[in-house]
Amino acid sequence: PVTDNKGEPIKDFVTYQTATAEMETLFTLYSKSAGDLDYLTNCIAGLLEIDNRGKFIPGIAKEWDTPDEGKTWTFKLRDDVVWVDVNGNEMAKCTSKDWLTSLEYVLNWHKNSGRNSSMPRMMIAGAEEYFKTVEAMDEAEALELNCDSDLFKNTVGIEAPDDYTLVYHCVSNMLYFDSLAVSAALMPLSQGQLDAVGVGSEMNSIENTALWYNGPYIMTEMIQNNSKTFTRNESYYDKDCTLFDTVTVLMVDDVLMGQQLFMNGEVDIAPLSESNLRTIYGDPNNEWYEHLVEGRPSKYSYQAHFNFHKKLDDGSEDDNWNNAIANTAFRQSIYYGMDLTNYWARTNFIHPEKCENVAYTMKGLLYFSDGTDYVEHVWEKIGLPEGKGRYDAVKAQQYKEQAMEELAGKVTFPVQLDHYIKASDQNALDQATVIKEMVEALGTDFITVNIKTFVSSVSKEVYTPQLNSWSFSGWGADYADPENFLGQELYGNDSAYFAVGMSHTNDPECLTDPGLIATLEEFTAMAEAASQIYDDLDQRYDAYAEAEAYFLNHALAIPTYYNIPWQLTKVNVYSKPFAMFGMQNNLYKNWETSEEPYTTEQYAAFEAAFNG
Repeated sequence: PVTDNKGEPIKDFVTYQTATAEMETLFTLYSKSAGDLDYLTNCIAGLLEIDNRGKFIPGIAKEWDTPDEGKTWTFKLRDDVVWVDVNGNEMAKCTSKDWLTSLEYVLNWHKNSGRNSSMPRMMIAGAEEYFKTVEAMDEAEALELNCDSDLFKNTVGIEAPDDYTLVYHCVSNMLYFDSLAVSAALMPLSQGQLDAVGVGSEMNSIENTALWYNGPYIMTEMIQNNSKTFTRNESYYDKDCTLFDTVTVLMVDDVLMGQQLFMNGEVDIAPLSESNLRTIYGDPNNEWYEHLVEGRPSKYSYQAHFNFHKKLDDGSEDDNWNNAIANTAFRQSIYYGMDLTNYWARTNFIHPEKCENVAYTMKGLLYFSDGTDYVEHVWEKIGLPEGKGRYDAVKAQQYKEQAMEELAGKVTFPVQLDHYIKASDQNALDQATVIKEMVEALGTDFITVNIKTFVSSVSKEVYTPQLNSWSFSGWGADYADPENFLGQELYGNDSAYFAVGMSHTNDPECLTDPGLIATLEEFTAMAEAASQIYDDLDQRYDAYAEAEAYFLNHALAIPTYYNIPWQLTKVNVYSKPFAMFGMQNNLYKNWETSEEPYTTEQYAAFEAAFNG
C-alpha cells in the first residue's frame, strides 16, 4: 500500500545510469558486470528469487531440497514458463533442459571464454574436468558440443529426469549451492535461442531484438549510449506480482544531471552527490529538504587494494614502492593511520559513521546457526567487537617508526603513493583530495600522495600497465559463502580477481620479499583449509573468519566503507528485493512506489515497520 502522501503507484518508471556504465553484453551467461546484470535480471528468470529481506522464495523452481546435506540438489519447476521474442511471441517452453544447455555453454571455453565458469567448476561434479577437456579441444569441434553430447552427459553432474525436474550433483556437501541459483552462472538458456542466433561471438554480442525472454520484462528498445526501455512481458508466469507497464533507463553524463532530472520530474530516483546533499540539508526551507531519505546499504564491501608489483611510466619496476609495500609494518601504519571520517562523508555526511567498514566480507551475507552475523565474528577476532574504531594514531605512529627502521637503506622516504582518477572529473578530484589528506596525516616525511589522471579507461591506462600504488574497489558476493570474498585474494590462484588484476600478488617475477610471500602463503593455506570444511557450516565460517582476521591484521588490503547514500526517490527501498549476493536486487518486481516523492518522515516509518 502506498503511504499517505497521496501519490498513486507509478505505472511507467524512469531511472538513469551514467554514460560510463553502458551495458557490455545482453547475454547473461557472458556478462561479468553488475552494469549488465542489474538489467538482465528483468529479462531472464531463474530458479529462485530473493525477497525484500534477503530470503529465498520460489522462482521458476516451485520447490527445492537437498536430501543428503548439500551433495545433491533437486529443483521442481513450474510448467507454465515460456520463452518469448522481442514482440512477445511464444518461442518455446522453458524446461529443465534449458539449465543443461546453459551449463554446457558456460563450461565450454570456446563458447563463453570461461566467463561465469569458476563457481560451477568449483561446485558441480565433473564441471572442472569438462571445462579442461573442452578447453584443449579444437575450436570447431568444441562449438559442435551441446548438452546432448556424450562428453557432457557422461562428465558433468547435472540431469533432467523429466521436463520439470532438475538435479545437480555437487563435488561435496555444498550447503550453500542454492544461493548460486540467483547468479548469472545458473540462468537458463534455450537451445532454440542458440539455434536461431549461433554460438560463441554471435550469441555473446546478441542484440535485444534477437534475445528470447522468460522474465517479467522485454527489452523492447535499446539505443546505445542513450536509453533502454523495458516493457511488461504479458506471458510472464507470475500473474500475481506487481510490475510497471514500462521501465525506461536514461543515459546521463553524471549524477549531477540525474539529480536535476529528478527535480524536473523526469526520473523517479536520484542518489545525491555530497555537494547537493549539503546544499539541501543545510537549508530547511529548500523545497527538497523534507524529501531527503537514506537508502539501504548496497551489497558491496569496499576496500583499498595495494599494488604489490607497481611499475613506473617507462615500464620499469617501481622498486621503492614495491619494497615499501612488501613490509608489513609499512602497510599497518596506513591501515591504522587513515581517519576515514571525511571519506565516508563523501557518501553520507549526515551519518558518516554508518559507512564504517572494518571487515573484508560484507555484513548481512552470512549467519552462524545461532543467528549472529559472520562479520561480527571477524570483528571480534581483529579486536573491534563493535565493528568500529580501527583508526588509531598511536598504533600508526609505532608502525611508521618500525617500518622506517626496517626499511632503512632499502627505501627512500617519503615513499611516493600514486593515486589515479579520471581527468576532468571534479567529484573524483574532491574525493582524491580527501584521500591525500588522510594518508599524508601520517607525515609527509613518511609518505606523499600524488594525484594522477587517466583519460578514459582506467583498466587500459592504469591497471594493465600497473602504474597505480593502490585501487579503491568493492566486491559483492555471487553466492552466500565467505569463499566468494576471500577467494579473490588467494595467492597462486589464477581465478583470484583482486590478486591477479589489482594487487598483482600472483606475479611470480615480482614477489621476492620472503616475508610477504610467507604471509600470503599462510593466509591462502588458512582460506583453503576453511574451504574444505563442508559438514559443519559453523566450523567452516569460524575457520574463514580466522583467515580473514589474519588477512586484515597483516593489512594485505584495507576495508574502507559501506555505500549508504542519501537520495530523492519515489521508491520505497524496503519493498525491493534485497540480498547481499546474486543479481536480483534491481528486479523491477513488487516495488512500492508513489508518483509523489517520499518524505524523510515516511521513510522513517518504512524503516520502523520493516525492523518491527
